[in-house]
This record gives sequence, structure tokens and C-alpha cells, in this order.
Amino acid sequence: MNTKLIAVDPKNIDMNKIKQASEILRNGGLVAFPTETVYGLGADALNGEASRKIYEAKGRPSDNPLIIHIAEMNSLEFLVGEVNEDARILMEKFWPGPLTLIFKKTDRVPYSTTGGLETVAVRMPSHPVAIALIRDSGICIAAPSANTSGKPSPTKASHVLEDLNGRIDMVIDGGDVGIGLESTIVDMTGNVPVILRPGYVTREMMETVIGKVETDEQAKGASDDFRPRAPGMKYRHYAPKAELILVKGDAGHVSEKINELAKDEESQGKKVGIIATTEMERGYHYGTVITIGSRSDRETIARNLYSVLREFDNTDVETIYCEAIEGDNLGQAIMNRLKKASSNHIIQLDNDGEIEEQTW
Repeated sequence: MNTKLIAVDPKNIDMNKIKQASEILRNGGLVAFPTETVYGLGADALNGEASRKIYEAKGRPSDNPLIIHIAEMNSLEFLVGEVNEDARILMEKFWPGPLTLIFKKTDRVPYSTTGGLETVAVRMPSHPVAIALIRDSGICIAAPSANTSGKPSPTKASHVLEDLNGRIDMVIDGGDVGIGLESTIVDMTGNVPVILRPGYVTREMMETVIGKVETDEQAKGASDDFRPRAPGMKYRHYAPKAELILVKGDAGHVSEKINELAKDEESQGKKVGIIATTEMERGYHYGTVITIGSRSDRETIARNLYSVLREFDNTDVETIYCEAIEGDNLGQAIMNRLKKASSNHIIQLDNDGEIEEQTW
């Protein structure tokens, strides 16, 4: 398969190019396109065979559900059953935007799109190219991240081509994305909304408009027979080629410990990478150091995270040490992705900078 690359300026959309992509989607093909979160790999959500092509192209496990992207509220009637008042308020407040809501599905949504579940995940993106494509195609678009399953999500068209060139029909290059982390996913099927995946829309933001929102803990250490209710809950995700290890504790102690570990590995002839915040980057004296952004600017860290992980994939490092990025709001989403990327390999330091606990 020849993958066609077209460039579309989000500020001056060439609808002739969008129509090329729309035709591919209507004919059951695959098109990668930019959203405000990451690049998505799109197919006709109500075409079961088209959805199966997404799994094949990505190498994605078949029980990992897809998110359906819509551009108009009236599309919900084809996809979901009851929409409760909390869901209506969240849609009014945060759509279009990086928030995915899970509902009971209608019979029109194939199980190949929902990963075999009776529920369906839906969001309305805010990226102008994504909205133009959905509207012009006249379909609802199922679109997970446009990468090989398990790798860091793509925030540039070049990332998509690295993974999927020759496996999909088209890539729309709309430039770098704005947020850089996947959407927040909230299950709306119970009495209380439950966050299944944290993202840019935080628990605190939602609770200001609907009251109590819970966070799911079930996916931690999920067993092989665990059925994920949303993308990112079960399988290893966002991972670089090298082993990623997070180091938690006081910032100064973290820097010292990473230097110590990196020096030791280099003495054994190993290549080491370090993901550093701006505040600490000058304190590292070993390995290949890439700066991710300031601790005081979580939005920049989120936007840079996957690009930094992919940058290390183009080196020969065997181990990457990363300062843990913790905190409320967006910090929770960043740490969620880092834990998944490291398979929860975390070194916890005590108040003296010694290793208190190490998890795998």
C-alpha cells in the first residue's frame, strides 16, 4: 500500500484535500489526521470491517476499544443510548475538546469498534482539520492514536509515517498538535462519573460543574483476563524502545541519584538517556540529556513528552532515567503516561536521597 501524505493548513483549510481523505474513509480506508490531543488513525466507525483494519494496521489487541469522533451533537442518536444530565453538562462545558465520554451503545455500533463491549466511547475534537474531515465525510470516525500499538503516541505527521507508512491510505499533515496527551476518558454509565484515563480535562475541572467525580483504580496491575473499558487501561502504552525508569523524591536528591545510576551504567559500557526538567538539566553530567520543559509549565511537558520519548528511539540508549512529574491536575495525566511507558518501574527515594522502594 502506498501511503499518501497531504499537508493541510489548519488556519486555511483546503477542502479539495479534505475531500480526498473523506472519499477514502467512506470507501472503508484508513486516514491519519491531527486532533488537538494527538494524531488519530481514522476509519468509518459504523463499518465493522473498516474498524478491524485499524487494529490490523496498528497491531492493536482486539479487546482494546476505539474512540468515536463526531462533529455534531445529533450524531449521538446513532451511537448511544441514554444521555444523562451530568453528561449533557460536561458536553456543553467541554465539547468540542479533549474529553471522551462512555455511554451504552446502540445496535448500530459494531463490536469491532467497541472492543466487544456494550459501551461506546465518544468525543468531539476541537481541531479544525478533524472537524472539517468528520463533517465532509458525513460519517462518525473511529480513531485511536495513529501509531504502532504500545509506542509513544504521535504528535507530528512524521511520527505517524515512522510507524504506519505503507499500512494506511493517507496521512493529513496539519502540523504539531497543541496538547500532546490523549483525551480524558470518563465512564458515564453508572450513578457517578468515573475517570478511566486522566487527561487535559481534569477531575477538578469537571467537579466544578457536576459535583462528585471518581477515579478508577481497577486498571493498576490488571491481569490478562481483565477487559479494558477504555484505551490505555490494560496494555503497555506510550513506551520507548529503551527501558524507562522513573525516579521520585526531592528534586535535588532525584538529580543526584540519576547521576549516580547513569555513571554506574556508563562504567559498564551501557548507553544512558536522561529526561530532565529545565530546572535540573545542568545538574546532569552523564548520558544523553533531553529537556522536556519546566516543572512550573505542565502544558509544555505534556506537549513534549511523546516527542522526547521518540527522540530517544532514534538513539542507541539502553536505559532512560526520568524525573517523576507529579502534582495535581495535568500532572496526574503526565504521570499516568509515564507509569504506562515505564511499566510502573519506579524508584522512590527517601528524605536522605536513598532508595526507599523500587517497583516493577
